Amino acid sequence: MIVIDSSVWVDYFRGRRTPETAYLDMTLGTEIILIDDLILTEVLQGFREDVQFEKARAALNSLEHIVLLDTGVAAQSAQNFRRLRCLGITVRKTIDCIIATGCIENRLPLLHADRDFDPFEQHLGLIVVHP
Repeated sequence: MIVIDSSVWVDYFRGRRTPETAYLDMTLGTEIILIDDLILTEVLQGFREDVQFEKARAALNSLEHIVLLDTGVAAQSAQNFRRLRCLGITVRKTIDCIIATGCIENRLPLLHADRDFDPFEQHLGLIVVHP
């Protein structure tokens, strides 16, 4: 099982060939791909055309959905934000903090193309897939 961040999905739907999208291509159909509501929202909000939006929504809805945010993860996300800030690291996006913390708490590996997740891997134990 692996969580795919919106940073990879955006490149994937735009047809960009990156190590992360190549890994995603390789794992589709062979591994359980997980998506949560926050990632789904981030990906779908980027589509301008209704037809593309609907195709992407259908594709993403075929994946296994999980819930990364509950009250425990919300509180731990705030704590992780504070821990990183004490190290001089400012997390730029609350959603990334929640996704990283949800993956840490559930011991789920994350495939991403966003440097904002690096401190979570380096300091807080986020499992990251490095293609």
